[in-house]
Amino acid sequence: MLTCEPVLTEAAFLMKREGCEADPLFMLLERGVLRVGLEVEDQLADLRVLMRRYRDRPMSLADACLVRLAEMHPGGRVLTFDTDFRIYRRHGNKVIPVLMPED
Repeated sequence: MLTCEPVLTEAAFLMKREGCEADPLFMLLERGVLRVGLEVEDQLADLRVLMRRYRDRPMSLADACLVRLAEMHPGGRVLTFDTDFRIYRRHGNKVIPVLMPED
């Protein structure tokens, strides 16, 4: 699975808030199950455009990175708990395939 550092940061924060350690997250990274597939610095212009487009949501940097990954890898799906991904679009108008707990 591909992700980005802002998503990892958010995941670690949410785990800690729920009383869990981040070790399982690190284990997924160490085993290569999760890989960083987007460098924010390399995608600044596209991330900025996405965050401006969805400023009324408001879109987090982690969300923008996942939308950008969906644009870069059109055959993939986004695993998320965030219902805003039902609204976000890749390339402006294409639905982003998602996996959500209620699916």
